[in-house]
Amino acid sequence: MGRQGDSAARGTASGSSSVRKPSPAVYRRRRLVVGAALLLVLALVVSGFALAGAFKGDSQQASSTQPSPGGTAAPSASASPSAAATPSGPASATTSATPSPTASATPSCNQNQVTVSASTDKPAYGPGENPMLTLKVTNGGSVPCEVNIGTSQMEFLVTSGSDRIFSSKDCQASSEDLVKVIAPGASETANFPWNRNRSAEGCKAVSAAPGGGGAYYIFTAKLGSRASPKAVFQLN
Repeated sequence: MGRQGDSAARGTASGSSSVRKPSPAVYRRRRLVVGAALLLVLALVVSGFALAGAFKGDSQQASSTQPSPGGTAAPSASASPSAAATPSGPASATTSATPSPTASATPSCNQNQVTVSASTDKPAYGPGENPMLTLKVTNGGSVPCEVNIGTSQMEFLVTSGSDRIFSSKDCQASSEDLVKVIAPGASETANFPWNRNRSAEGCKAVSAAPGGGGAYYIFTAKLGSRASPKAVFQLN
């Protein structure tokens, strides 16, 4: 009985030993599996580094091709001198080529070169004849210039000695500007028919009339601050 138990025990031990000890083929398969797993892990690690490098490169490229808003200020600032110079050139050219509505291409006449003269259509007038008073303005300069010959500037004045007989401004209905360009040596004229009446400032009523009978009167033409020499005529 004791031998049989020992034999059974040895048999059991040998059987368990044969189960726990794999064959050489199993070892080879295990080594292959472990090696493949290591290769897979190594490949994943290498791929991870490659992806990280590629992502870093793309980020750098994106940052270089698409700068931040703070980066765009420098190119804009460096281009600002040329941008500022571009408008300034055409602006001055436009100003000189196309005058503003308030500016005039023709200069105003120099008052020292403007001549104002007075004349009548006749030296003497019979009873019932009304004198025609004429104001003439002449450009004595060498270039065309503008002169305001409107009623706002004109005055036809008739006097006799110290007696102020008549002024076209006393009862003037409207005061208007009339600017004209006068060529060098050219003239503009304005005529005023005088009814041989008296007038007063503010268009006050005056009953007395200028005397005739061969009396002499003086006509003075005025344009702004310029006054003509005296023109003498006679009323009969």
